Amino acid sequence: MSSADPVRVFQNFATVDLLSRGRAEMVVGRGSSIESFPLFGFRLEDYDSLFAEKLELLLKIRDNEHVYWSGKFRPPLTGQGVYPRPVQNPLPIWLGVGGTPKSFARAGALGLPLMVAIIGGETRRFRPLIDLYREAGNRAGHSPDQLKVGLHSPGYVAATTQEAADDFFPGFARAVTEVGKERGWPALTRADFDAQRGPQGALIIGDPEEVVEKIVRHSKALGGISRVTFQMNAASLPHAKIVRAIELLGKRVAPALRKELEAVAE
Repeated sequence: MSSADPVRVFQNFATVDLLSRGRAEMVVGRGSSIESFPLFGFRLEDYDSLFAEKLELLLKIRDNEHVYWSGKFRPPLTGQGVYPRPVQNPLPIWLGVGGTPKSFARAGALGLPLMVAIIGGETRRFRPLIDLYREAGNRAGHSPDQLKVGLHSPGYVAATTQEAADDFFPGFARAVTEVGKERGWPALTRADFDAQRGPQGALIIGDPEEVVEKIVRHSKALGGISRVTFQMNAASLPHAKIVRAIELLGKRVAPALRKELEAVAE
């Protein structure tokens, strides 16, 4: 969001919501890439303040058809209508976060659902940050039901764990290594990848049973989650394999996960 215009972003997602009959959601974050700043004339020094202002305007647009608003980084709105309006009222907006405590606290203070991007390391190390989110939300007077936590991680499911790992590794390693050249990361090795597939690692990759077990384990480590999103496209997998993975998620992972969660609730 830091280098995007909130009016246009809202219009785009409202259009998707209308086309999908109320199925669109937004996950907005500051962003880890900074290449867009010089493209649009923004200063990197304004990284956080840009996001805070743009998020404020986005939420204002969501809640008001005619918007009165002024800020530092764009011209004011003086009652103009923002269209189209979405089917959902309000349009769901999650706050996407990485590992910055201020971002977790901001989401809690605003009462926005939290989407935590965990792409490496041990998932459980994020628990103190999620606790910070919930504490900030409680202090701001938001109900526990409002303070939902989602998990976003690279994920993939295949008929066997070996097949899933062998399918996913080549493309994923290539993508991580290329990004690493710009950010100073070492190349991703198969040993690193396999370690991240272990019980405590971030990657949710395996057969349906293993994927269910890992999601449940992650949920317990984070104090309860209500959403998991898989990032399968990072591995540049063939379309047929993506379709097969989606089938396995729908027919085997989701039903088994629901049973597990029902058993925990009982």
